[in-house]
Amino acid sequence: MKTSIVIVNYRTPDLCIQCLNSLLCLEHWGLSVGSLIIDNNSNDGSLDSLHIWQKNVNTFVNFKIIPSSVNKGFSSGNNIGINASDGEFVLLLNSDTIVRPGAVELLVKTLKDNPQMGMASPRLEWTDGTPQESCFRFHRPINELIRSAATGPITRLFKRYEVPLMVSDNVIYPEWTSFACVLVRRQVFEDIGLLDEEFFMYFEDVDFCKRAREAGWNIIHNPEAHVVHLRGGSSPVKSQAAKKKRLPRYFYESRSRYYHKHFGRFGLFRANIYWHLGWLVAMGRKLFSNSYQPNICEKQWRDIWTNFCNPAAPYIHPDNY
Repeated sequence: MKTSIVIVNYRTPDLCIQCLNSLLCLEHWGLSVGSLIIDNNSNDGSLDSLHIWQKNVNTFVNFKIIPSSVNKGFSSGNNIGINASDGEFVLLLNSDTIVRPGAVELLVKTLKDNPQMGMASPRLEWTDGTPQESCFRFHRPINELIRSAATGPITRLFKRYEVPLMVSDNVIYPEWTSFACVLVRRQVFEDIGLLDEEFFMYFEDVDFCKRAREAGWNIIHNPEAHVVHLRGGSSPVKSQAAKKKRLPRYFYESRSRYYHKHFGRFGLFRANIYWHLGWLVAMGRKLFSNSYQPNICEKQWRDIWTNFCNPAAPYIHPDNY
């Protein structure tokens, strides 16, 4: 059973090469592997760096570099690789990851041993081995209240709806998992289609997992497989959110599209109203506590209404902001 690995690079050549170097250990595990690197029109010398690396590396793994003439986002780049792949299993892998020895083999074995599962994910971790949250419940409108309020009583009251799941040392079955690294059975793509390219970046993984589960495919998380995730290497959203800076427009375009697609226009409206209720709670708490830091980014009160009147509208490309 062949495994195809798809990596999308956009102006991260050094990180991408670091990721590719971590895949060289696959030759010790006896897997039939092909790797496709999609360059999303970086125009920063990435292609030259990748070709030089490919020329100098000596490995049995077949690395193929595919240049894209346009950058249409994360989903589009992955779909190019998926369409060009021929493995029964397809590993979607961020360029800002480092695969620990044996991780891919464990994920492949996990899907082989569990034919009812459509996807398998590893434990994501920092370079020092500290685990990251990588398994989640689906985003629902009520989550917007939990997130914007960032207040203990509300979080505890709606605990069963909170999106992140606690890191577990045991096999679990999340509603969705991070696509920084995920192994997907090809049959899933054949059943539900590819990633939705109307999401430029963000929420495409939640959307894909939701469609897969609705089609009867579940997800298994095997924490014995370890993959380092250097968060923020391929997108500024997490680092900007941590600093409470304004997030890119494409994040809110994707958010609106997701809620409208899966919960309808009223669901999107409820999500926004819940966010504002949480914002009121956060502002009230801040009046009584100077140490309290609201979980709210700059201009978010306005940005959550992005594309509200037409949530299915095509995204505006970041180059055109």
